[in-house]
Amino acid sequence: QVNLVESGGGLVQVGGSLRLSCVASDHTFYSYAMGWFRQAPGKDREFVAAVTIASPRTYYADSAKGRFTISRDDAKNTAFLQIDDLEPEDTAVYYCAAHSQGPYYATTSYDVWGQGTQVTVSS
Repeated sequence: QVNLVESGGGLVQVGGSLRLSCVASDHTFYSYAMGWFRQAPGKDREFVAAVTIASPRTYYADSAKGRFTISRDDAKNTAFLQIDDLEPEDTAVYYCAAHSQGPYYATTSYDVWGQGTQVTVSS
């Protein structure tokens, strides 16, 4: 089973940018659609974006359209989430996950999760 490790989170000011990375443990990464989710304190984990395999298509939550960009580099076994024009409401732990089956926006569709990376946006 592939393992996932996120990095790239941190403390940033409003309007700043971050690029989160999710590195997979082995070359089977190319066979997984990948998703990014986030969980703010006291809230449920919510879908942010997903990228399919091969000729990848991307999907975004309505709240993520315009400021978030998901991508993947199969040669590096890595998925990315670029976040621009950060807002305080973006403060959360961000998780990447490997898709199994089902709709991309559902947490139950993913069976492998990383440990998360904290993003904190200060105003």
